[in-house]
Amino acid sequence: MIDNSFSHSWTAETLKSAPLIAPARHFTYPRQIAGEEDALERGALQLLVRPADGGTFLATCALGFTDPTMPTGVFSCPNLDELCAVAGGYAYILDTLHPERSTHIPLKPVVHIHPLPQHQLLLFVGFHTILAWGAHGEAWHTGKLSWEGVRITGVEADTLHGTGWNLLTDQERPFTVDLLTGHHLGGGWKT
Repeated sequence: MIDNSFSHSWTAETLKSAPLIAPARHFTYPRQIAGEEDALERGALQLLVRPADGGTFLATCALGFTDPTMPTGVFSCPNLDELCAVAGGYAYILDTLHPERSTHIPLKPVVHIHPLPQHQLLLFVGFHTILAWGAHGEAWHTGKLSWEGVRITGVEADTLHGTGWNLLTDQERPFTVDLLTGHHLGGGWKT
């Protein structure tokens, strides 16, 4: 699946297996991260990426989780040269012009990706928080919104609406997030 919500300068093709003739450039994500030494053993999303400049490269993105409910796909980003690859709930932002530069989104897992082109934001929803990626990198990251499970219910103007679960009351509690700043009100984290 490739989401083209934002304008982008690259093309990408999802591969079912490694190509017989691989391009000269091959990048593996995540880069060397402590605790992720065995990430590729879980499987990987492989992409053939054709950037606007610099030649085609193979991107191998390790799966975060093998659970089929975890998202996997390719998303355009607010920065037209960036590509977001999501593999089993792990999200990677790749600079297609300089693929040695990448950012591993810290939510593990990302359970939902929500493009907001009108705000130039790509939202990553985790179990507890939401992280927004803009044209210049991370725009904001909310505080905890839920004990377990964040759900976006809508967007009105510059306000995101959602619910978060409260452990103590076993209820969904509404919250709002200012899409310009990431400040939130409500949610299920507090009693």
